[in-house]
Amino acid sequence: MYQRPPNRPMYGGRPDMMQQQQQHPFYQHQYNNPGAQQDGNAQAPKGQLQRTTIDYYGSTLRGLEMQNSGAQTTVKGLPVDPSYTVDVPPPVFMADEPEAAIATRFVQQAINKIKSPINVARWTPEGRRLITGSSRGELTLWNGLSFNFETIMTAHDTPIHTMEWSHDGQWIITGDHEGVIKYWQPNLSNLKAFQGHKYPVRDISFCPTDLKFVSASDDQQLKIWDFRMSKEERQLSGHKWDVRTVDWHPRLGMIASGSKDNMIRVWDPRTAKCLATVGQHNNTVTQLQWNRNGRWLLSGGRDRCIKMFDVRKLNEEMTTFVTQREVHSVAWHPVHETMFATGGS
Repeated sequence: MYQRPPNRPMYGGRPDMMQQQQQHPFYQHQYNNPGAQQDGNAQAPKGQLQRTTIDYYGSTLRGLEMQNSGAQTTVKGLPVDPSYTVDVPPPVFMADEPEAAIATRFVQQAINKIKSPINVARWTPEGRRLITGSSRGELTLWNGLSFNFETIMTAHDTPIHTMEWSHDGQWIITGDHEGVIKYWQPNLSNLKAFQGHKYPVRDISFCPTDLKFVSASDDQQLKIWDFRMSKEERQLSGHKWDVRTVDWHPRLGMIASGSKDNMIRVWDPRTAKCLATVGQHNNTVTQLQWNRNGRWLLSGGRDRCIKMFDVRKLNEEMTTFVTQREVHSVAWHPVHETMFATGGS
């Protein structure tokens, strides 16, 4: 097990951190003005803006250090003090402690210059930035460490409803309220735009090889597209109302979709046939997602239920969780396959 230096106190500030703090220009202002510390009204020097910054590099380096030394990575027995945050490595280093991967503290909020509802948000593949799509048709690139926006641009003429990264992290696809689908590079350069549906595009999902993708729309249709040619290959018809969500299986040739008709359907993208129909929700299916292990399908709906299905037996749910509010988003944890998060109204 990794042993911390014995000179660290069990509680309170760490000596090495305190020394670095005293040498920082901002904190020198406080140490040189004891009265300001006592009054609790210390202010940063003029021209310096105080902004909350989340720096995960220290924790990542500490995790790599413990991994290379062969030490057991654990947070059990860690003192409850902010100065020991650096000793909490990212979840990828603690596969046996999923409880350490739960984010429980609100950090910061950021607001666009012109306030408008945010319909979709996606982290960039390296995790350092966040891209959001708004009801004004704008794409905003946010810094994931200091929470300030870096770039804002008008990407669509109507509200953006969906955004999806390719698995290789080289492309972004967006869909808007008029059914227009656009291709983007990571630097937000638009390379292609075409009319995909006559009604709003609600969701998009890439196949495992990134050669094809599927789009879901309010026209009750799902369409499979050739990514390079931007050509429609097949239509998946069967839903009786707006199709709200779609997800391509991470390894197999299966597509799961959820609709406003309360139904979940599983499709074969090669034949465009419906393989299974699941009618376990009592209201709109708002979102669904395959687990990375390929066995479990998670769904959430406006009936305030979260349901989990096994791909080998889709006619009945494995587990049902009942919430107090409508469920609008579900997502599996990227490291711990038995954990997921949900969001609702």
